[in-house]
Amino acid sequence: MAEYKLELKGICKSFPGVKALDNVQLSVRPGTVHALMGENGAGKSTLMKCLFGIYKMDAGEIYLDGEKIEVKDPDDAMSKGIAMVHQELQPVLARSVGENLFLGRFPTKNYGPLKVIDHKKMYEDTKMWLDEVGMDFDPKAQLGSLSIGQMQSVEIAKAVSHQAKVVIFDEPTSSLSDKEVDALFRIMNDLRDKGVAMIYISHKMDEIKRIADDITVMRDGGYVGTWPAAEMTTEQIIAKMVGRELTNVYPDKDNEIGDVVLEVKDLCSIHEKSFQHVSFKLRKGEILGFGGLVGAQRTELMEGIFGIRGVASGEIYIHGKKVNIKHPIDAMNAGIGLITEDRRGNGIFGCLSIKDNVGVSVYNKYLKAGFVLDHKEINKVVDESIEKLRIKTPSMKEHIANLSGGNQQKVIVSRWLANDPDVLIMDEPTRGIDVGAKHEIYEIMVDLAKQGKAIIMISSEMAELLGMSDRVCVMCNGRLTGEITEKEEMSQANVMQFATRF
Repeated sequence: MAEYKLELKGICKSFPGVKALDNVQLSVRPGTVHALMGENGAGKSTLMKCLFGIYKMDAGEIYLDGEKIEVKDPDDAMSKGIAMVHQELQPVLARSVGENLFLGRFPTKNYGPLKVIDHKKMYEDTKMWLDEVGMDFDPKAQLGSLSIGQMQSVEIAKAVSHQAKVVIFDEPTSSLSDKEVDALFRIMNDLRDKGVAMIYISHKMDEIKRIADDITVMRDGGYVGTWPAAEMTTEQIIAKMVGRELTNVYPDKDNEIGDVVLEVKDLCSIHEKSFQHVSFKLRKGEILGFGGLVGAQRTELMEGIFGIRGVASGEIYIHGKKVNIKHPIDAMNAGIGLITEDRRGNGIFGCLSIKDNVGVSVYNKYLKAGFVLDHKEINKVVDESIEKLRIKTPSMKEHIANLSGGNQQKVIVSRWLANDPDVLIMDEPTRGIDVGAKHEIYEIMVDLAKQGKAIIMISSEMAELLGMSDRVCVMCNGRLTGEITEKEEMSQANVMQFATRF
């Protein structure tokens, strides 16, 4: 048996204006979990897309079980025993769980002279693979009825169902609950026992220390090194990733909290099982954290405030004045911005440039003669955003789809900063972002609070919630079950007590 199940040697890949991969190597032992780490833009996802046949590499070699292979496309990769759970989901929401799991490889049966899809076998096999990953979903349920985390679980089941030799997990837990993460790690341990080689991309240090056998670090498209996971401390990993010591993850805050900017009174969703009778206040210069477990309806509440979801009753006040928000444009005109949880699904405009993704929120401010865009002024705004948030891109004309997940998130933040809202709602603002980029986002949040902006932050990361919030509201099953106002009372135990009250 070859020492390595998978070897990548001298991989190079360039895009217009940027060299994404420069002589990168990766060697993965059979029956191990190999963590691939680096800041956003380091080239991790690009390397995996070259391995999976999504991108054609410019140079380099791939070896599987000691034999050199060529991967032409994703179908070819899967036929060779390589499966991938992607960071950005691309589900067919209007089709069933089973149809999504077997997309492109439906089981068939003979129907006279024809071959037709064997739905009975498809749904039976779907149930088997869902049981394998510990997910109790109805195989016939429409995928769009599931949460983002549940959709991610379906993708994991899909990868496992291929019975691959190599499985790539690209940020697989970014939308999963703690229970779902435990289920994933159980699956990975089972795969490890079967000799499957796994590549695991994650920015969550506790997960890396818990599941990884080896760690490879990349930086700026290059290979930094590989080490046994047991021999690396969190501080050492971060230093390798960012090329410098990162002492304080959460920046010091000296923001002054002032008068009430936003007040929500007895807000109720049109759906009985969503948010009901929620009331809270948000003050100038405050970072108000919203905690809770999956299904707590935090995202739904914020989308209701922003005019995306229907509201049956309740009132919203901005600076003491009642506002009527029926659509997102009403919220924007009232001075509210929303960074959504699902970056790909409803955050970015993937087919447009960075300029368009940032400028879309301010085009109405830069009109000449009422209908001609002032591109000179818009370019200034976009250039300032790229510089301020350190967005890695060759130019503002680059399509946002070509950026890493973290840089896409920075573009979305830039969009709302350009619009200069009084209230900024940030739903999982650091989801899928590395520690270095997280620190930059935190600094931006603190700077905005110092400027007097009022910020609502939804976070499923307990350390982030407690480390960044001036005050924490906790939800459970659509109800606001608790509020923690004193720093000394902000603990995981107190948050969890409120998060499980019902």
